[in-house]
Amino acid sequence: MFFRAPTGGAPLLNFVRPTERLQRVLVWEGSLIDPLGGILGAFVFHGVLASGQHGLVNQFAMFWGSAAIGLAGGAVGAVLLWLLLRRLTLDEVLGTTVQLAAVVSVAAACDAFRDDTGLIAAVVMGVALANLPGLDMPARRPFFEALVSLIIGLLFISISATVTPQSLHHVALPTLGLVAALVLVVRPLVAALSTARTDVPHRERWFIGWMAPRGIVAAATASTFSVSLVQAGIGGAQKILPATFMVIVATVLVYGLTAIPMAGRLGVRRSARSRPLLVGGDPWVIELGRALRSAGLDVLMWAGPDGQRRSITGAGLDLAPGELLAAATGAEAEREGITDVLLLTDEDDFNALAFMTLKERVEGSVHQLAPPTRSHGVGAASTGSEALFGAGLDRPELAHRYAGGARIVVHRVDEGIPAGHDMLFLVGPDGRLTAATETGAPTPGGGDIAILLTPPAMSPP
Repeated sequence: MFFRAPTGGAPLLNFVRPTERLQRVLVWEGSLIDPLGGILGAFVFHGVLASGQHGLVNQFAMFWGSAAIGLAGGAVGAVLLWLLLRRLTLDEVLGTTVQLAAVVSVAAACDAFRDDTGLIAAVVMGVALANLPGLDMPARRPFFEALVSLIIGLLFISISATVTPQSLHHVALPTLGLVAALVLVVRPLVAALSTARTDVPHRERWFIGWMAPRGIVAAATASTFSVSLVQAGIGGAQKILPATFMVIVATVLVYGLTAIPMAGRLGVRRSARSRPLLVGGDPWVIELGRALRSAGLDVLMWAGPDGQRRSITGAGLDLAPGELLAAATGAEAEREGITDVLLLTDEDDFNALAFMTLKERVEGSVHQLAPPTRSHGVGAASTGSEALFGAGLDRPELAHRYAGGARIVVHRVDEGIPAGHDMLFLVGPDGRLTAATETGAPTPGGGDIAILLTPPAMSPP
């Protein structure tokens, strides 16, 4: 199962939205199986090739010789790249180029020494560098994503071009039987054994047993090894690629069409309600977090100063672990279910700089407070964002009103918006959060809940 592959993994999980722990289990499984599957496939490949040699000793030497070359090449490449990145200060462009060049060079060198050992070396390098301490891997994420999408597209187009109807004629029925065995027997059995004696609920175990789309690693290994096996005269090797192609298509089709109905029937889907991350720990920000929680949202907060962090936990609100960028971006945000990021600190430059960083990494919306003037620091104008809240309700004005007695309250719009109140957010009946911005407030509807700022020196109703 390859959940990190775009053919059916992470996009499918994001669409199904299973519960947080269930998604963590599936994401981590995919992350582990990708490298392990590639290495195991390479070992099996060289073992099959070695079996064609005469003599048991020769077979053993050929198999472990290929494995040793790949492992040694990956280890040497990882150490060299680690030393290079540790000694040199590289920007994202040069760091990305160096990483790609190192991996391609090591893989090519291993393949030149012995065929098809480069895959083992490349996987070993990736696993090693991801776990070596004290290493900051500079990378241009948009470039990497575009490159991966391009390579995957080319890979599957090339596979599709080589799989003809004639090549499927003799493997269609056996492959469908294999798919049935994988879906109905192998995967449920693996899920049952791996979750035995754990506290994973039975419904989540059943869903784990119903999620195993094959993807990019299966396609890559099949396309890489089948040609060499055919050239070596291994019987049936010509059937590997079309059979693998059918398995990928069939499993992605089955799980893609049934994942949401199965998750709904088992009751393991996460709520579609928004989960905002509030960045800041001033008193009014904490009160805003409590108001959003009272409106039915699961609120997560983050602050830098220790005093603010203690105030957040003292108010009974969840504090995001780790650093801001780790909590608000990438896989961590995906695992925490963050849908919106609200930058509410009293440092306008920090808000603007964080906005510029996060808007490229967060799939949901990112908002910041308006600075006191458009020329203050980097300011909201330079970020091209719509500042939070209505015109004139910038950070100093909001803090001034709160110090003067204004409070943040929760109010049902069915009862009408009280005069003199400023709308900050609107929470729909489905739990969707919509922010008021300088361009205007959202239009309330039936069943909506408004988060309002009362006039100064006015007690909440």
